[in-house]
Amino acid sequence: MLKTGASLLPLAPLTNLNKLDAILSELGWLWRPQPFKESRPAWCERLPQLTEALLKLTDTELESLSSNHGLLIEWLAPHLPELKPLTELCELPTHSLTKLKEPGPHFNTAIPGRKLEQIEAFAAAVGKIENSIVEWCGGKGHLGRRLANNWQQAVFTIEYNGELCHAGELLAKKTKINQHFYKVDVLSANVNRHLPKHHAIALHACGDLHRSLIRKAIDARSPAIDLVPCCYHLGHLSPQGKEEEYTPFTEGLQLRLNRDALRLAVTETVTSAAREIRWRDQEMAWKLGYDQLRRKITGNDNYKTMKPINKQWLREGFKLFCSHLAHRDRLELNHEIDWTHFEKLGWQRQNEVMRLSLVRNAFRRPIEMWLVLDISNYLSIHGYHVEMGEFCKRATTPRNILISARKRPF
Repeated sequence: MLKTGASLLPLAPLTNLNKLDAILSELGWLWRPQPFKESRPAWCERLPQLTEALLKLTDTELESLSSNHGLLIEWLAPHLPELKPLTELCELPTHSLTKLKEPGPHFNTAIPGRKLEQIEAFAAAVGKIENSIVEWCGGKGHLGRRLANNWQQAVFTIEYNGELCHAGELLAKKTKINQHFYKVDVLSANVNRHLPKHHAIALHACGDLHRSLIRKAIDARSPAIDLVPCCYHLGHLSPQGKEEEYTPFTEGLQLRLNRDALRLAVTETVTSAAREIRWRDQEMAWKLGYDQLRRKITGNDNYKTMKPINKQWLREGFKLFCSHLAHRDRLELNHEIDWTHFEKLGWQRQNEVMRLSLVRNAFRRPIEMWLVLDISNYLSIHGYHVEMGEFCKRATTPRNILISARKRPF
């Protein structure tokens, strides 16, 4: 819930982090099971009235609860009163916004609409920038270029993709911005030399990329960091580069998150067009229909992970869709399959999965809050004054939590 005009969260964040840690650890039996993979999660038998209420939801009610976390918690609370503290623990104020000067005509013509909204909101929420800027995983440097234009600071954009660096250099030259690009792997050791005395910024740096920034900026004693994390499940999950459970920055936490749990934190999407929603629903239903077919043929009732599909398969009919997946799985299909039956099963399962998943979805924002509070606490104990807040509405991007850290003087 937004609290416009409220002061940003002061950190010490450890109190809320510990509360979330305890609740999420205790309620793992609710959010760890995945209805897409299990016909009925174990909690369905434990909570039959909740299960019945979920399965009776109309499409309109489902959409309303899916798009409003506060409303979802309120709806679930009579069945799960232990969820009530999550509402307060997930509340964040909005960042106060600095009025930016107009950049001039054609300055932003190369930026897609929603991305431009995110950049403008981030730039306004950061406030005054008093040091040269390091833009972490900056792509074409759109964000850095906007900030440099407003605050008359040099900007150094670090990006691994050489083509994006070249495109950004052309845009910087065209707009007469003091912006320099470096083709650098931010996971490498030599990236540290770019951070001392610079204000580090990162908008939607994914997984290891934002975790690397946090550790390296602390080591370099960067005077300021503004970070919007994203895609926590991407990359290795530990500082040692091992494929294992996520290793939090803060010691002593109980919660253990694997890749599936981390992915849950970022599964919420902004409102899609009706056509996109239809394709999404069809893909889910057909995958579930194929899953039922595979279980029937193999006699194995365990879920088998599916790799991403070729979207063109969705245009070829259910039979060919299943044939593509079966070929990939080296599964032989006979000629007596009732395709209408299994497609119908898939749609029935899709209907149930969408409703039963509401329980799991209620924990998306709390897990994300646990992750950003963990980051914020780590920055705080390493000498930074840290504030957290929402820098834009969730319709612009669900990943709308901005962590602002300023090095405390000694």
